[in-house]
Amino acid sequence: MSAVDKAKNVVQQTVGKVEEAVGKKTDDAELTAQGQKDQAMGAQRQNVEKAKDAYKG
Repeated sequence: MSAVDKAKNVVQQTVGKVEEAVGKKTDDAELTAQGQKDQAMGAQRQNVEKAKDAYKG
């Protein structure tokens, strides 16, 4: 896994956490859902990159 891909995935997960927290504080269900979606997408990408590394190794 390249360091750039890993960093992008971590950033996406972090942004998702922030969006979710802000959405909950402001009672914005759409923003909360978007944050959860971003977190899931970042986690899924991490899993794909880990699988690629395992396959190569």
